[in-house]
Amino acid sequence: MKDVIFLTGGARSGKSAFALDCAARYGRKAFLATAEAFDEEMARRIRKHREERGASFVTIEEPLDIDRALLKLPPDIDVVVLDCLTVWLGNLMHRVGREREIGDRIERFLGVLCKPPVNMIVVTNEVGMGIVPENAMARDFRDMAGSLNRKAAAVSTEAWLLCSGLPLRLK
Repeated sequence: MKDVIFLTGGARSGKSAFALDCAARYGRKAFLATAEAFDEEMARRIRKHREERGASFVTIEEPLDIDRALLKLPPDIDVVVLDCLTVWLGNLMHRVGREREIGDRIERFLGVLCKPPVNMIVVTNEVGMGIVPENAMARDFRDMAGSLNRKAAAVSTEAWLLCSGLPLRLK
């Protein structure tokens, strides 16, 4: 049975660093990045993350079709860090836009997560602990992210909440 380690928490809570620590126990590692460099600030963030990972990870950048990217991983990969689901969901809302197609893509991803091709460490943001967003699109995002996170956590073998850099095991 493959591990599916689910990591959630707020922005800058230590999720990515904890994911790299979890990945250290495996041999050959891949990093599936969902972020895109739309501006210089985001490009700096991406460069910083690459430097933190070092050369020990095969990096795959895929902003939309993460289910396909997971199924096409090289056969010698032991673990993949998927960072992150909420960025992926934002990409889908921005580029795909149609709720039904977004739902179909989420279901395809969850299908892969239920029978992962390799051990997985899945990073996501907890966005439902703040105030209710003022606009409908932000509320839709919050609701979809909450549903996606709940479903991903349900099929995980481990689940962790990071808060102020401290990991709390949920399951």
